Amino acid sequence: MNRIKKNDEVIVLTGKNKGKIAKVLQVIPKLKKVVVEKVNLVKRHTKPSQKNTGGIIEKEKPIDWSNVMLVCKYCKKPSKVGFEIVSGKKSRKCSSCGEVIDK
Repeated sequence: MNRIKKNDEVIVLTGKNKGKIAKVLQVIPKLKKVVVEKVNLVKRHTKPSQKNTGGIIEKEKPIDWSNVMLVCKYCKKPSKVGFEIVSGKKSRKCSSCGEVIDK
């Protein structure tokens, strides 16, 4: 089970976007990377095609998931994620406040 999932709020720990709090758009477990909304933006020059008009497009590139930390929705602080078995199901738990994140 991953510690970070899609639509989680995370804080960026390193890099040019350090300190930003944003939503996770995609998790790529095979590469151990996450795509975070409006973080690590790059410009891509594309040719016009039938689908798009072309030009300079800004898009998010993946960053390593060790460079982000989950922000708890209950205590609103960045915290480590622990695991707990609740009614026969493994779920994530905030280390600082002890609340179960997945319900």
